[in-house]
Amino acid sequence: MEMRVKAVAITILLPVILYCIPCGESGRRGRSLVQRSQALGVAYGQTADNLPPPSAVAKLVQRTTISKVKLYGADPAVLQAFANTGIGLVVGIGNEQIPSLNQLTVAQNWIKNNIVPFVPATDIIGISVGNEVLFSGDRALISQLLPAMQNLHIALAGVSLDKQIKVSTPHSMAILSASVPPSAGRFNESFDMKSLLDFLQKIGAPLMINSYPFFAYKSNPTDQTLAYALFKPNPGFYDTNTGLTYSNMFDAQLDAVYSAMKYLGYPGVDIVVAETGWPSAGDPTEAGVSLQNAITYNGNLIKHVTSMVGTPLRPNRYIHTYIFALFNEDLKAGPSSERNYGLFKPDMSMSYDVGLLQSPSAGPSPSPPRTGGPVTAPTRPSPSAPRTGGPVTAPTCPSPSAPRTGGPVTAPPTRTEGPVTAPPTGRVWCITKPGADDKTLQANLNYACGQGIDCSPIQPGGPCYSPNTVACHAAYAMNAYYQAKGRKSWNCDFAQTGTITTTDPSYGSCVYPTA
Repeated sequence: MEMRVKAVAITILLPVILYCIPCGESGRRGRSLVQRSQALGVAYGQTADNLPPPSAVAKLVQRTTISKVKLYGADPAVLQAFANTGIGLVVGIGNEQIPSLNQLTVAQNWIKNNIVPFVPATDIIGISVGNEVLFSGDRALISQLLPAMQNLHIALAGVSLDKQIKVSTPHSMAILSASVPPSAGRFNESFDMKSLLDFLQKIGAPLMINSYPFFAYKSNPTDQTLAYALFKPNPGFYDTNTGLTYSNMFDAQLDAVYSAMKYLGYPGVDIVVAETGWPSAGDPTEAGVSLQNAITYNGNLIKHVTSMVGTPLRPNRYIHTYIFALFNEDLKAGPSSERNYGLFKPDMSMSYDVGLLQSPSAGPSPSPPRTGGPVTAPTRPSPSAPRTGGPVTAPTCPSPSAPRTGGPVTAPPTRTEGPVTAPPTGRVWCITKPGADDKTLQANLNYACGQGIDCSPIQPGGPCYSPNTVACHAAYAMNAYYQAKGRKSWNCDFAQTGTITTTDPSYGSCVYPTA
């Protein structure tokens, strides 16, 4: 059974009021501009008696922007159901199985029986060993965790799967003894984190963290703490050691963990959020539990982790995150909130809409199996790709660009050289330069929409969604960013792919804002 430790004593709250930072709006739907986000995953728990069969679940996930699923076991029916879907799977091992895996032969047999029969058809990308073992208080189990992980890695290497499948274990935020400010994050000295991090670094595996701002808010239910936890506008938290300001609790928690790793000499180990979420219903005594708060948290979370903004200490990168949970689970113990984390109901209808479903024209399109190479930017239909669902009538975007070639997102807006001039006083807009490549424009789009800009007009069904091209969507987002930031010239630079125009780029019902 999955557990979420309420480690509020070491969770970053909001001790200082400084100045307001916009971080997204309450209730805004998540963007569905990409068909599948490589950063976005979901935790698929099965502590329920009313869930749909695994084959139906696999088809449901294919209709979303989710690219990977974290399991809490190795159910062969689930592993088989996700074959040839292109969805990456992290297979789970329960705490109770860890002692036996201290024997190499047991680990080898486990890999032989639970992994080998399903690859490569099923894209298994990781093995999650136990859950929050270090916080269990079971000293014997804690001492057996790392040897079990090492044996599983050896077993994977024996069948040439160690490069594709990484072994790790999820931790609660309670592994930290200090987390305020984030730069002062330190691991609890009673845990041998150095040995674990050394193993993860050697095999190229991430440190897995269960991050729950919800529990921090429950322990200190104030309006300021709630806004900070939900990625909403709030005073922010200023780290005097680094000069960085934190606009949300999620980033502060991850950077505290990063600082703790860096202190021990392991700054290169990646962090994966193994669980995070917000319940949509609960008991009357549970502070912060509401449908609206669940929509706000998960909607803003999805936008944040897929935007490649990163965190203040680790900017310009995806935050690989598994949202808890895929379904409401009616047999989970504890308060009512424990049974109401699901993004979907057991009948596979949405619990609420945060933009996870792909556009209707996309359908369940499988993506190619993961190869273990570098993470590249999500792809979208190129300007030359035929659109389904009927022709686009009339609209043309301000500046067409060459077909997208793929590749990593590398270009957030940068200030150009030269003197600072006052913002223009007339009606002006920021649009894409002719010939700008779609790889850079996709980066511009991700960056602008990740900064709290309202990108709902370019979501499916929005007035600026058509033409459905990277260039057109980027032009709208770049202009919205430029206008929101005070129309300063460097806010339309975007790695020299933006240009300022006095010609209104609006068309049809699509209106480009201007001051």
